[in-house]
Amino acid sequence: METTELLKKVRQIEIKTRGLSNNIFAGQYHSAFKGRGMAFSEVREYQFGDDVRDIDWNVTARFHKPFIKVYEEERELTVMLMIDVSGSLEFGSVKQLQKDMVTEIAATLAFSAIQNNDKIGVIFFSDKIEKFIPPKKGRKHILYIIRELIEFKPESRRTNIRVGMEYLTNVMKRRCTAFVISDFIDREDFQNAMTIANRKHDIVAIQVYDKRVAELPSIGLMKIKDAETGHEQWIDTSSSSLRKKYNEWWLTKQDVLNEVLTKSNVDSVSVRTDQDYVRALLNLFAKRN
Repeated sequence: METTELLKKVRQIEIKTRGLSNNIFAGQYHSAFKGRGMAFSEVREYQFGDDVRDIDWNVTARFHKPFIKVYEEERELTVMLMIDVSGSLEFGSVKQLQKDMVTEIAATLAFSAIQNNDKIGVIFFSDKIEKFIPPKKGRKHILYIIRELIEFKPESRRTNIRVGMEYLTNVMKRRCTAFVISDFIDREDFQNAMTIANRKHDIVAIQVYDKRVAELPSIGLMKIKDAETGHEQWIDTSSSSLRKKYNEWWLTKQDVLNEVLTKSNVDSVSVRTDQDYVRALLNLFAKRN
């Protein structure tokens, strides 16, 4: 992509996604993704109904009357975007490529994060860690992230979510909120790695998929290609039994994924490329409040 075309695309995504985060997500994001915990703020005189466990005994002894510690929420978060850059995300049949929707969702979350004064970083993964962008604040940093989301070319086309989860657990020393944005089509088991990562961090799964990955159209002979392995074959989509089997395969995969996310105690949302991701994100935020 030429530099002028790239800058134009970055600007378009910034205008759209910053507008969304300003107008729609500001309050919802803040309440759905709270800070690391409570930080000591000040002391004040004890009032009826206060929790006696919060009494500051040193100050109480000095002034001969009870004082309690007042805490406030530590708001500042570190947010990590874990972006699946495997070959299967390059597919799209309706409104946009899965990859393009992933970019928009990631950019919207990034602008929501800096509005709340949170740091934001990125891990691009395939079946290996492709790139790590350490968390920082500021618009310049986010525009760099958006540019990478548009332009990044992975070395591998395969998927291994377990590798991404293990890297997050090891590289991020302090607790963070991590959005895993992927189609979650993975031949490997990642439940254990996700469970461990979610104990240390706050993991949120956002599945992006295309309508045609879930159901085949009836258009006769069609050549299909596995975007990750490169394997090609012809199939007859006019066969209703073939379409039914394919759809059953997809539904089974979704059931397995939902079970993995439930057992890992990970909040999740699923959005199709021809659907409104704004509504999907708002539903995710509402679920966490």
